[in-house]
Amino acid sequence: MRVFLRFAWLLMVLACAPVVYSQITTDVLGAHNLSPGSGSPVSGPLNAPCTYCHVPHSGNGNLAPLWNQKLSNSTYTTYTSTTAQNTDNPKPPLGNESGFCLSCHDGTVAAGDTVLFGKVAMNGSMYPQDNFGTQLQGSHPFSLVLPLKDSIDLVASIYQNAKTADPKVPMIMGNVECTSCHNPHAQATDKISLNFLVRDSSNGQLCIACHDPNRTATNQTNPLAGWAASIHYTAQNKVSTQAHVGPYPTVAANSCSSCHAMHNAGSQNRLLRASNEQDCISCHSGGSNVSPAAPDVFTEFKKKSHPFPAGSNTHDAAEKMLLNTNRHATCADCHDSHASQQVTTFSPPPMIRVSQTGIAGISGSDGTTVLTPAVNQYENCLRCHGTSIGKQSNPIYGYLPVRAAADPLNVLVSLGATAKSTHPVMRPKGSSGAPQPSLLPNMLDLQGGTTHGRPMGTQILCTDCHNSDDNREFGGAGANGPHGSQYWHILERDYESSQAPGGPGTPITINLNPLPDLTIHGPYGMCAKCHDLNVVMQAISWSGHQNHVYNDGVSCSVCHNAHGVGSTSGNPTGDRMIGFDVSVVGSNNGLAISYNRAANTCTLMCHNVAHNPDGTVKSQTAPSKFIQRGVPK
Repeated sequence: MRVFLRFAWLLMVLACAPVVYSQITTDVLGAHNLSPGSGSPVSGPLNAPCTYCHVPHSGNGNLAPLWNQKLSNSTYTTYTSTTAQNTDNPKPPLGNESGFCLSCHDGTVAAGDTVLFGKVAMNGSMYPQDNFGTQLQGSHPFSLVLPLKDSIDLVASIYQNAKTADPKVPMIMGNVECTSCHNPHAQATDKISLNFLVRDSSNGQLCIACHDPNRTATNQTNPLAGWAASIHYTAQNKVSTQAHVGPYPTVAANSCSSCHAMHNAGSQNRLLRASNEQDCISCHSGGSNVSPAAPDVFTEFKKKSHPFPAGSNTHDAAEKMLLNTNRHATCADCHDSHASQQVTTFSPPPMIRVSQTGIAGISGSDGTTVLTPAVNQYENCLRCHGTSIGKQSNPIYGYLPVRAAADPLNVLVSLGATAKSTHPVMRPKGSSGAPQPSLLPNMLDLQGGTTHGRPMGTQILCTDCHNSDDNREFGGAGANGPHGSQYWHILERDYESSQAPGGPGTPITINLNPLPDLTIHGPYGMCAKCHDLNVVMQAISWSGHQNHVYNDGVSCSVCHNAHGVGSTSGNPTGDRMIGFDVSVVGSNNGLAISYNRAANTCTLMCHNVAHNPDGTVKSQTAPSKFIQRGVPK
């Protein structure tokens, strides 16, 4: 049962919760003193505490150090990883010192089953968390197959000359054994984690002896890069003992052990205390586990949110960056827990936020090149929302307008360099040269003011629209980012794609009497964040806005694609992000749907009215197959 994981940045505690032996008052033997009255959970009749493990002559096969406890003959199921460079040997013989430890701690040989004295009658029982059994997938590997292989996240001297970065943490015969991390004769070297550690392990010191966050190499990514500046290494928030996220009093002191456990890990996936996002819930779901409280991200997931994986489609560190058939959205897809920093100031678009420091992404230039790390926020979003296959229109996000495009869910088409017109996410605004009379000088915050707004720059972020509806950046108290929202498509504010209460194809009755609210609280509040809708209703950019949007309640999305219009759009011009919802509008008696920017006219059929190329309109005497806010019949 060798416990040395490639990614285990944690050689820390023996269990998820710290084992506290209140009776232990000395740093000699501690719970390993099995003599009567010692305070150990297991004790026997022999008054010489050393003799339970050692004898002065012979011992178990003359093995040093004169071992007296019978050895286990078990075969172990050990830790495996898709990214491990070094593997362990689950069959005996183990490294001698690890075998000695397992002669008690795998539970197959009773404590006190000695070579010299036979079976000694013992009282009490070992704590369950100290009985590891033979299923050791949740333990850090040891007794590795030699010679050891190098890995970018390991201290170079381990591979070079079998030495860790700390002389207190020894390699045993060039290998990692139980006694690399544990000194069986001294329980309280670490005064808080009383687990026979070879050194104080607060702030991840024991882990860093073997795992190096600072190593770099060409064409290799260190998964621990950025650790020294990360919030999980620096946060001084106090941790409740009920949280079971490590034995130390603060997040920074627990560091590695906040998320990982050396033994009995709840998840075999890189020795996490719990599986993937469940590990994050301990601190990021409100409550009193951490004080001051960390951002309550998981409350947002009770709304319309990015879906957690179900079944086998979980995140894995070795997976391809462009997610195709294995579609999922876990915390680790958007955040690197080893590098993520607290957001105290907001970097300008399109740069990635510091809470996503170290995360990888996909290039916006071709939709396939992996960028490690991502520089711009949208590059991380393109892992799922670009050229990847397997994208779906999930009904929980509400009505999705139908656009004439080969892959309408590929935002790279509508936001990228080849788009005819686009919101300025991947390229600066003004690329089309068209005037923008409605654009506000500042984005409006969630209250409709500018106190928490941002001056209108040349570009925007994906999260300027797709964001928690109570996010902190724009004046709320909730977490930033597209974790969850009460509004469709995880939008920060309302953006009604259909004013029909029964859905597309039913009569429009809402927001018409009274007329629609044109503020950030209305059905087009998402647009009102950046655009003065009162100006839009004026005949500056198009004379029909007042009649169509304000009087008739036709949604902005009927005519405009909010991301942009790609070069292969079915609409010939694509100016001003005009990309019609073809579930609502149709061709005008055989004439293709189009918009003429110069003449400001449309050619289409909508709500039984033909819009002609010369700007005239004519009601149809026979019902059109396209009805107001409807779908084809």
